[in-house]
Amino acid sequence: MPVYEYEALLSNGKTDRGIMDAESESAVRNRLRSSDKYPVKIRQTKTKSGGADKGSLSQLSIFDRIKPGEVHVMTRQLATLLGAGIPLDTALSSIIEQAENSSFKKVVAQLKESISEGETLSQSLGRYQRLFPNMYINMVRAGEASGSLDRVLSRLADFGEKQEALLARLRAALIYPAFMAIVGMGILFILVTYVVPNITQVFEEMEKALPWPTVVLISVSSFLQQYWWAVLILCIGLFFLIKLAIRQKSGKQAWDLVKLRAPILGAVMRKAILARFSSTMESLLGSGVGIIESLEIVKRIIDNSHISQVIDQAIEDINKGRSMANAFSGSPWFPPMFVQMVAVGERSGQLEEMLTKVSDASERDVEAAVLGMTSLIEPIMIVGMGLAVGLIVLSILLPIFEMNQMIS
Repeated sequence: MPVYEYEALLSNGKTDRGIMDAESESAVRNRLRSSDKYPVKIRQTKTKSGGADKGSLSQLSIFDRIKPGEVHVMTRQLATLLGAGIPLDTALSSIIEQAENSSFKKVVAQLKESISEGETLSQSLGRYQRLFPNMYINMVRAGEASGSLDRVLSRLADFGEKQEALLARLRAALIYPAFMAIVGMGILFILVTYVVPNITQVFEEMEKALPWPTVVLISVSSFLQQYWWAVLILCIGLFFLIKLAIRQKSGKQAWDLVKLRAPILGAVMRKAILARFSSTMESLLGSGVGIIESLEIVKRIIDNSHISQVIDQAIEDINKGRSMANAFSGSPWFPPMFVQMVAVGERSGQLEEMLTKVSDASERDVEAAVLGMTSLIEPIMIVGMGLAVGLIVLSILLPIFEMNQMIS
């Protein structure tokens, strides 16, 4: 069924814009009028050949802001509607009516049109891999094959909501330290470039050797006053240079290793990877996706070259007949606790439940570690700021003390 974009006037004078699937433009006009809307503009989305615009809609532009939370909400709604026995196309129509984001409405409308033309939901989702990753599509495909699409979508909604909630808590924990760091750097910059020069101008006119801390302070202050733009360009250039280096294979491997082995942060990163690995594997296996295919999907989701090497080796070992626990037993990135839990799950036939326990424990560890770090960052930053300001004040006071000694 064709998809139309419309613009209509409401009874209160406001403009309403949206999309609607209908048999013809006149059908759209009639439906709008029956809803007390006066149609101003109606346009069918078309390709160059005159068909529905699948290509342009599937390549979402940077201006089409669709948040992950909207995908999670749609998944939950779809799972609920399908679980209640409502047909897929009717369920998608209901979601289109409730959606507020026009870009997201277009996506769901295109999904509905593709399904009405005979495609499966997983095939339709494949056009929007920026919104629906391989894990999502493969789980939906497994749900379609097993006849349990509503349960699979419910699992996906649980997984997405859980990941989103964890990220939200971590962001909230890091906002205050980041704000403190920005404010602290700003204060130091103002002190060194504006306050210090006015005070030390008197010392520069003295025909006497100044203490070395004062000389260093005056030199740094003078340099930043004249070349602050060069420092800014250098920092930006260094940032992009590092980013470019990370895109290279050797640079990415080095960066991935730093993330895994860095003091304190490395431990948090390893636990976060373990939580992501376990929760994703549990969702995939529980939806009927095979273990090898699940590992391939998880490898792409985690996106760490060293973890990918471990997973590749594990896939090779499992294909040779080894268990999943044995396949991961020699890895430095997967702790013995993980291997033991997987082994118990494989022996008891409850691998998904064991992976859930590993995921939950790892997520709690990540949250506790991040909260612990943020609680340490604040006093460390206060002490650091105090030392920096103290050195500046000391550098200013030293010449004054020497002048007092000379006068006395």
